[in-house]
Amino acid sequence: MPMGALNVTARPDLAAPVTEAGSTLLALVGEQTPALRADADERDRTGTFPDKVFEHFGTSGVLGGTVPAELGGLGVGSLHDIALVLEEVARADASAALALHVQFSRGLTLTYEWRHGKPEAAALAERMLRAMATGTARVCGAVKDHPSAVTRLEPDGTGGWLLTGQKTLVSMAPVATHFFAYALVESEGRTCLAAPLIARGTPGLTVLDTWDGLGMRSSGTWDIRFDRCRVPDADVLVRGPVGERGDAALAGQTVSSITMLGIYLGIARAARDAAVEWQRGRSGAPAAVRVLVADVEARLYAARATTAAALAEADALTAEAPDPAVRGPRMMTPFQCAKLTLNRLALDIVNDCLTIVGGASYAGASSLSRLYRDVRAGWFMQPYTYPDAVDYLSARALRIDHDDDYMSTRAARFAGRG
Repeated sequence: MPMGALNVTARPDLAAPVTEAGSTLLALVGEQTPALRADADERDRTGTFPDKVFEHFGTSGVLGGTVPAELGGLGVGSLHDIALVLEEVARADASAALALHVQFSRGLTLTYEWRHGKPEAAALAERMLRAMATGTARVCGAVKDHPSAVTRLEPDGTGGWLLTGQKTLVSMAPVATHFFAYALVESEGRTCLAAPLIARGTPGLTVLDTWDGLGMRSSGTWDIRFDRCRVPDADVLVRGPVGERGDAALAGQTVSSITMLGIYLGIARAARDAAVEWQRGRSGAPAAVRVLVADVEARLYAARATTAAALAEADALTAEAPDPAVRGPRMMTPFQCAKLTLNRLALDIVNDCLTIVGGASYAGASSLSRLYRDVRAGWFMQPYTYPDAVDYLSARALRIDHDDDYMSTRAARFAGRG
């Protein structure tokens, strides 16, 4: 091929959406980012959830962003575009982005159930997706058990179920209308993992305002308690026996979580913009500050490129490899490489931005102070936390036998507890 005649294919770089639906969703959230940014620091101090913004998200169609267009939603299925939208929200307020991710994630996973699940699962998914599209359903995933209790599902003797236990770290809880609460259930002599759907207002369900976190303080990350809550059989999704080995679960876990990378990229960008704007207002930049600014620019570029590559790979595999067991590890591995890289780079970027601004950034009134605390949350997010990511990536590279389904292995660990 002669020089100058190269066939250059455009690559996603998180500079713009790659679908029309993604562009629509980005424009809709952009209507509310000024309001989020205006009082983000005050809500961080008080731990107050942005209720009014989420009301607008509901009426404008944002909360139905990942619901298929056939069911009334915007139909955003591109993981690249969803991450870009979350990045934009996180630049204004990472707590709001974390809460919005919860709704987007449920839309993605329920869409899979609607298209590929068993008839009863597809019916439940369609019912919830249609409600999400109108903004009347805001659905949380309640995954992590509180240290005091193992959440269990037991037959009620009439064909339904009773749910008992307590979940912690449930973001968007203040405005949630429904909760998918992962629980252990005995089925045909085996302990299985199930996901019962419980509506807010169900007798025995208590939403507990317990959150007083270091960061993400206005994300509404509360606890949920279940005291023999009745659940109809039609509202229970059974996920399979705990401890059963397989890579299929990795596909769903990647799709439901990889877009969170946009949140931590947004935090890094917000810190960079704040520090650069602050320095531009000064008469001159010492050599050490210029070095830090250059490092921030290079790290931000590396973070964006790594994130975009992992999202592009996940989108491509979702389209090309329909078997979850095949695409699961092929999606999870680049996701974990990107997450580990982004966690480190974003933390370094925010830290250097504090150094550029100096002591003023350490005051509680500084937005950089909030960003410094928020960015650290990425290290604790599944899948995977830092220790789990080390286990996953090293086991894959060294060919060490390892069960990578963190939800199943965690459930197996607690199956024998009362």
